[in-house]
Amino acid sequence: MTQVILGEAAANGGDAGWLGTVIYIAFFAVIIGVFYFMVIRPQKNEEKKRKALLETIAIGDSVVTTAGFYGVIIDMIEDQNIVVVEFGNNKNCRIPMKKAAITEVEKAIM
Repeated sequence: MTQVILGEAAANGGDAGWLGTVIYIAFFAVIIGVFYFMVIRPQKNEEKKRKALLETIAIGDSVVTTAGFYGVIIDMIEDQNIVVVEFGNNKNCRIPMKKAAITEVEKAIM
């Protein structure tokens, strides 16, 4: 008797089972698409902008670091991605730091 009941349930559920699977797959595809357009794509665009900003840094530019310090770039070591930033008015505070630590750049007026 148990075999007959299980056999009938499998036969009845098997006909419409593919529709539920298709709906689940479509639902997950929509969720992944929304996630891509809401999170991944904007993050990639921001990364491109940041990379372009760091590529245009030159000596004499005023910068803001990730710590919130304002300074002026006085030297660059290109092969190591290091810049030397001078902080304050006394011209004695010069700190080498990675380019990645720069968040904002204001170009020097020439």
